[in-house]
Amino acid sequence: MGEKINYLKSMPSLVIGDLVAKLPIVQGGMGVGISLSTLASAVAKEGGIGVISAVGTGMEEKDLGTNFLEANRRALRNEIRKAKAQTSGIIGVNIMVALSDYKEIVKVSVEEGVDIIFSGAGLPMELPNLVDKQSKTKLVPIVSSARAASIISRRWIEKYNYVPDAFVVEGPMAGGHLGFKEEQIYDSNYSLEKIVPEVLDEIKKYETKHDVNIPVIVGGGIFSGADINKFIKMGASGVQMGTRFVATYECDASMEFKQSYIDCKEEDIVIIKSPVGLPGRAIRNRFIDDAKNDLKHPFNCPFKCIQTCDYKKSPYCISLALFNAKKGNLKNGFVFAGQNAHKITKLLSVKDLIESLKEEYSIELTGI
Repeated sequence: MGEKINYLKSMPSLVIGDLVAKLPIVQGGMGVGISLSTLASAVAKEGGIGVISAVGTGMEEKDLGTNFLEANRRALRNEIRKAKAQTSGIIGVNIMVALSDYKEIVKVSVEEGVDIIFSGAGLPMELPNLVDKQSKTKLVPIVSSARAASIISRRWIEKYNYVPDAFVVEGPMAGGHLGFKEEQIYDSNYSLEKIVPEVLDEIKKYETKHDVNIPVIVGGGIFSGADINKFIKMGASGVQMGTRFVATYECDASMEFKQSYIDCKEEDIVIIKSPVGLPGRAIRNRFIDDAKNDLKHPFNCPFKCIQTCDYKKSPYCISLALFNAKKGNLKNGFVFAGQNAHKITKLLSVKDLIESLKEEYSIELTGI
């Protein structure tokens, strides 16, 4: 038993500047309302990095219909405070560049002292300019290519004298919105195994030139401890995992949402055309089929929350659809999920899930 305990300690820590996570696991930010304070704080307590999604946090606020943007900011502020009250671990916020109130959401996150801002769904070119220079909040872009990582690095360094604190490289097997064209998703030339070495090589140039360490965190289809081991051997400093944390007791979604992961089969996981202009990966249901068969029609947008959403042509409001699913109303919504969601067979606690990942990692590392 003593030997096993030693092996389980072999998973490395994740260092981002002066932040040290005991485990190299970042829980992916999942909206609308899937990863809020309960899930994020549970992951942070276990030594990972817990992440609150800033998308649609205000969906349960009473003034949502009349004051959508302010309701979101208020709710996000409350979620950050609740998470920080529950743990002294590392708490981040995932903020989509495409949000209509992106700048204000960044400001709220910094004011509340979040440890890290993860930012994707667009290139966060101006992010360092939105953060007070005295702030300790780390800034971590989410990218899908070496080119995007280089463009952001050059811009931040030249214009703001700011080297990115880390990068998340998200591959095409992720759940939700994807930073790839539909024809690239299953093309091996765009696989995570292909992209990661390219990003590492590109980031190395900036590390050498500026004498800094820029950790690369890998996400999109990471399912097991063996997967974690594989990408850390490849040179990554950590992994981002979203799908695995949905079927946990602490996940902020409804039991119906979680059960859809447990019940789904591989053939149920499909690529959809999202109203925000990006392909997305979801679990097929009647709502998705109706949208695909033109049985849903354009609506009067109540929120205007996403800059890229062409609501006059969209067959449904994605914010409402995702919120309905979060609450368990799958008749009027759908569930985003990663490609490996069908491998999930039961509900676990965050603690038990992380213990199993540590054990799998150790077995892969030691062969014992």
